Formats: sequence, structure tokens, C-alpha cells
Amino acid sequence: TLAVMLEMQDPKTGVKSQPQKLVITTIPHAITGEDVVTWLANRYTIEAEAWALGTMLVAFGYIYPLQDHKRLVIKPDTALYRFQTPYFWPAQQWPVEDTDYAIYLAKRNIRKKGVLEIHEQEQYNGLHKWMNHKWDFIVMQAKEQYRAGKERKKPDRAVFDCQERAYWVVHRPPVRHTHTHTHSKAFLMIFTQQSIMRPRVKSSVSIGALVKYSVTCNKHDPFLAPCLPSNPWITDDVTYWLLNMANVDIPTKMRVERWTFSFGELLSDPRGRDDFRLFLKKEFSGENLAFWEACEDLKWGTAATMNEKAQQVYKTFLARGAPRWINIDGKTMEVTVKGLKHPHRYVLDAAQTHIFMLMKKDSYGRYLKSPVFKDTQKRAIGPDQHRFRKRRPSISPIIVRQQEKEERARMATSGPVDITQVMSKLSNKGKEVPPPKK
Repeated sequence: TLAVMLEMQDPKTGVKSQPQKLVITTIPHAITGEDVVTWLANRYTIEAEAWALGTMLVAFGYIYPLQDHKRLVIKPDTALYRFQTPYFWPAQQWPVEDTDYAIYLAKRNIRKKGVLEIHEQEQYNGLHKWMNHKWDFIVMQAKEQYRAGKERKKPDRAVFDCQERAYWVVHRPPVRHTHTHTHSKAFLMIFTQQSIMRPRVKSSVSIGALVKYSVTCNKHDPFLAPCLPSNPWITDDVTYWLLNMANVDIPTKMRVERWTFSFGELLSDPRGRDDFRLFLKKEFSGENLAFWEACEDLKWGTAATMNEKAQQVYKTFLARGAPRWINIDGKTMEVTVKGLKHPHRYVLDAAQTHIFMLMKKDSYGRYLKSPVFKDTQKRAIGPDQHRFRKRRPSISPIIVRQQEKEERARMATSGPVDITQVMSKLSNKGKEVPPPKK
């Protein structure tokens, strides 16, 4: 592992690094997950294993993420990472002590002015109870380290904070449980009071919603309703598949009925989306659905085309004077345009959600009342249930072989026989179907 890390950090043949601006601080020697995976794949001539090897280096603490520090995986996109300093490498075999972690949490508590993350606050409270006898020493050490850190330059201070946090995310000790019977009883009382005061949905309302959902989807459940006209896995008739192809010209009535369940159900069906697109075209608002589809293409597409697709979305839908400009609020537009400077898969989530809710609240209701939907509903096919004859099961080769052996044995023990009669008997037995076993 050490040889791999040293080779990856080689300035000439290693992973390409460059300064990256994170919020308002410039972080030196930042690398992207895509570059790490590509370098590993090219260096060791591996493809599928490159991502797994990169994730292992992150999980063991040799590489750490700059943004999503809780997820110790390598993302094969433009997510930012840095090489961990050798001082924090697992190869140093530091003894992980509660005192060191308590000093780190106390220093972080001072820097964050008492606002820690949930898991950090739990660890901080547990260590405070566990080491209450020397907490003054821990706080004093934390203050000294915090004061020394403030003398560093801002980029160096930000880098060291990230390195230290990444180390303790990987190596933090387990939570100490010091609850006594009294503490457990008090906690139980507080939990009970909060549960009583918490607003809840009435059981009658919940059961009513469940019954309504069951009645609505009863005919569409493959376990409760038969396939129409027949199940192609049993009857060898592929009519069901032909009627339910992705982009069939005339859909079935059950398929059209599902579009009325929810807006998400309509968009998840390619045929329903085409029908909705035709409606939006007549309303001169087709750019909303086109933008939603472009966001889905960016989210689920390949990493190699991510930058190109993001720029195409910006030029088509978001830039000033764009040919298919979409109407979103100023705050969402500002966040989206700012994020497109460093695009990733989910950079358009805020704008996509805004457009989705806009179509759901406005266009979807008008679509269900429009002539487009009513015409599709009128032309929809309702196939009748056909009773096809099931496939005739063939005789097992084992049974055939056993019958042949019995016939040969019978021929050997008996006298001269007419060979034509024996062959006719064997052929007739091969055609017979054995009765089903009870």
C-alpha cells in the first residue's frame, strides 16, 4: 500500500492534482475521484477492480474526501479528494486512545462554538462522562492546539482540519456507555413525554389510506390479478408482451389507468411520457419535460459525458436567451448556475425538483382533463381473457431410458420374438405421458 501511495503522489507519473476552490478557501493539491480510478485502471490494467481499490484506499484513510467526508468511498466523478499526510497513515500504527479523541472533539467544539454534528455530540458527551476526572486537562490541551492552529495561514489551517477530521472518521474509538439505572430511568421518562406530545396520524386515517391504495391497485397487482389476455410464460403466447411494449402505439386500458394514480407513475412509463409530451407541445410548455429528461440523462449517464451534458443543459435551458429557457425562481437559478461551474451528477437536483412540482401541480391536472388524454383513453385496448391450452409436458429422458432397459431385460429372458412388435411397443410407450405424481 505504501508503494502504491508513493507512486500515486509522484509529480510526473502520479495522479494529476491542482488547486481547487472549496467554498471560499483554495485547497492545494486536490484530486478528483475520476482521476484516481482512471490512474489505477491504467497503472494496473484493471477496470472493474479500480473503483474497489480506490474505495479501499479511502476506507483505510490513505485518501480522504473534501466534501462528503462521512462516505468513505471513491466516487468516479468530479468529487474532490486529497492524499492523507504520512503522519496520519494507518501504517504509523498509532494507538487510538480516548484521550486524543477527546482533545480533538473539545478543540472542534471550541471552533464550532458548541455546534457539533450529531454523532460527534454523542461521542463528546460520552467521553465527558467517561473521563470527567481529567476533563480540565483535556480542555486545556484543546485550547492550546486551537490557539496554535490560528497562527497558521488559512489554507494550511483548512487542510490540517480536513486531514485530522478524516483520520478520526476512520479511527475513532467506540462509544463508551456509562448509563446507570437512574440515567436510564430519567431518559425513559423524557422519551415517554416526548412521544406523548408528538403529533401522530390517527389509525383510522392510516387504515383508510391503506384500504384506498389496496382497492386502487388491486387489478394491477400481478399476484392478485391474471395477465390479459394470458400469461406468456405458461401459454407460449406473446400477445401480452406485444401489447405492453415501451412505445406501443395503442396502450391497454389498465396501462392508461395507471397514469391517473400519480404524476410519478405517468413519467415512469415511456408511453405515458410521450402522451404527456404531446399535451405539453399543444400548450407550448414542452421545455419543462425536456429539461426534466435532460436532468435524468445527466444523473444516470456515464461520467465521461457529464461535463458535456451539463454545458448543453445550461446553453439550452438556463443561459440568457436560451432557445428553451425554463421559468424557475431566482434563488434556485443562482444555486444551479453556480454549481454548473463544477458539475456533478446531482448538480441539477434543485431545479429538477422545482420543475417536477410545477408540472405536477399545474400541467398534470390539466392533462388528465385534456382531449389528448381522453382520446388515448378512448382508443385504449381492453384484451379479453383467453383460455389457451397449456403446453403438454414431455416425457422425462430418465423414464424413457428405464423403459428401454426393462424391455431389453424382458427380451433377454424370453424366447424368440418378433422384432417389429417390440419396436412398435417401445415407440408407443415413448409417446405416452406418465400420470402426475400425487
